[in-house]
Amino acid sequence: MRIAPFAIAACLAITSGCGGPETSQANNAQANISNDSRDVNQAASNLEARLSLGNATKVMHERHEGMETIGKNFKALHRELGGPSPDLGVVRASATTINQLASKASGWFPEGTGPEVGKTGAKPEIWQPQNKADFALKLRNFQDAAQRFSAAAAGNDPNAAKARFADLGGACKACHDKYRSEMHH
Repeated sequence: MRIAPFAIAACLAITSGCGGPETSQANNAQANISNDSRDVNQAASNLEARLSLGNATKVMHERHEGMETIGKNFKALHRELGGPSPDLGVVRASATTINQLASKASGWFPEGTGPEVGKTGAKPEIWQPQNKADFALKLRNFQDAAQRFSAAAAGNDPNAAKARFADLGGACKACHDKYRSEMHH
């Protein structure tokens, strides 16, 4: 019989050290809240990553479509300005399209939209710190050349348009030589 009081006392001591059933449930509830918060934080982080990836792919798609349209208009200009009597309507329309897209091109190359995200003709060198100023200069030269070409195309002198078209082609080439890889569709 003497053992029973000691056993009861030992059980009470053990359960009081653990906090008893009520405290244990409180601890479990707190642990569940912490786990739930961690799950919510993780879910929010995953959502941000997906949204960022979605935004990156959206920008990459816009960049690709813009460059494709510039290329198609450049070919039409080459065909018209290389011929004996260019259709100035086609030249003006293509020049306007290229100029409009060139003005948007500054927003086509934000961080996180390079080859690490998906298929692109943009080389990773664009986003390397040592190349940022050079790339920005080449992009600005393209934009200036597009604007000058568009102004020349608005006139009635095909030779002036041809001269500015050569400048535009040179600006494209300067950037593409260093910062564009070939894409095979």
